[in-house]
Amino acid sequence: MKTLIDHLAQYADYHRDPRNIHTHFVGVPMIMFAVVVLLSRPAWMVGDLPVTPALFCALASCIFYFRLDTRFGLAMAALLAAMLAGAQWLAVQTMAVWLGAGIGLFAVGWVIQFVGHYYEGRKPAFVDDLVGLIVGPLFVVAEWAFALGLRREVQAAIEARSGPVRLRTKQAAA
Repeated sequence: MKTLIDHLAQYADYHRDPRNIHTHFVGVPMIMFAVVVLLSRPAWMVGDLPVTPALFCALASCIFYFRLDTRFGLAMAALLAAMLAGAQWLAVQTMAVWLGAGIGLFAVGWVIQFVGHYYEGRKPAFVDDLVGLIVGPLFVVAEWAFALGLRREVQAAIEARSGPVRLRTKQAAA
């Protein structure tokens, strides 16, 4: 199995321009929340707990994240729990509200992503490897951690493989 550094460095190869990373801070959570929202129907009640396809996907994702890193796994589990709660609220609304929120967030999130990749001058990572779809949210959490001065050893290992974050200039694009 690939390590945390393997996954994040491979994803980072497609994300070295800070403008692209910044668009990911907005677009990836929107897409992730949209998927959770759209998978929050149907719901089967087990006691007071709504059991949905979103819950199963979140649990599977958390297993993936925890196998890579306990601290990032905890952060991802907390984010997914919050998304599940918000999505469940949307899922019990009218079909128009539920679908409008889910599809709207999904579409706008992807537009933001493609703007970022325009700045990067490179296609999204998932085009070459679908695992990028689950690594993307982890990458965003890791970048937030780096911005807060946390996990410097992980950041250094990624930059050793993928290079530093740098503004892509027109000259570099040629």
